[in-house]
Amino acid sequence: MIIFQNVTKTYGRSMTALDKVNFKIQPGEFVCIVGRSGAGKSTIIKMLTGEEKPTKGQVFFGPYEVNKLKSGELPELRRHIGVIFQDFRLLAKKNVFENVAFALEVAGRPQSEINEYVPQVLDMVGLKDKAKNFPSELSGGEKQRVAIARAMINRPDVLIADEPTGNLDPYNTWEVVKLLTKINELGSTVILATHDKEVVNSLGQRVITLENGMIIKDEANGRFILE
Repeated sequence: MIIFQNVTKTYGRSMTALDKVNFKIQPGEFVCIVGRSGAGKSTIIKMLTGEEKPTKGQVFFGPYEVNKLKSGELPELRRHIGVIFQDFRLLAKKNVFENVAFALEVAGRPQSEINEYVPQVLDMVGLKDKAKNFPSELSGGEKQRVAIARAMINRPDVLIADEPTGNLDPYNTWEVVKLLTKINELGSTVILATHDKEVVNSLGQRVITLENGMIIKDEANGRFILE
């Protein structure tokens, strides 16, 4: 489904974010991408969504060669991808239902579909009873679960989680991790970019380790090896 082929990304003359990166991710995999801050994790995510283009190499997502897509073609690609971030990115003036529904509204889906799908996905993340609450009335863990619901509402093939537990306490961290595992078991590919050693080691999934923009390890049932 996803292929990075000899991908190099440089900024200016001296900054190399990715250096000859090669990997494949199959449909339904759960993959952890780990590395220190600045190792290249976020650059890989931006390549997948078409936000950045490689300086050299190719990025494939299903039938798309992402690096060749024009800006007008990117929305079609992004409908297959859900992204959640460390800082939640919820709309403060919309309640939980409206925050999740907004992703469907942008895609032009009918109100009948919105009324059917939003309660379903809120139920999946355990927030059906919080539909009318605003972000200011939620805990950090609840905000992240709203963000996951919003990312899943269009039923994407791939869910990308970029440091999703970075702002959470241990209890809410594990609640989010359990939810990501459940989403993977339901059939979505999950890519988790993180530097949380405990999370990575508890999952026992494939781990791609980056250092200075290069892959130094890629193993099934991997562990967090960085000190």
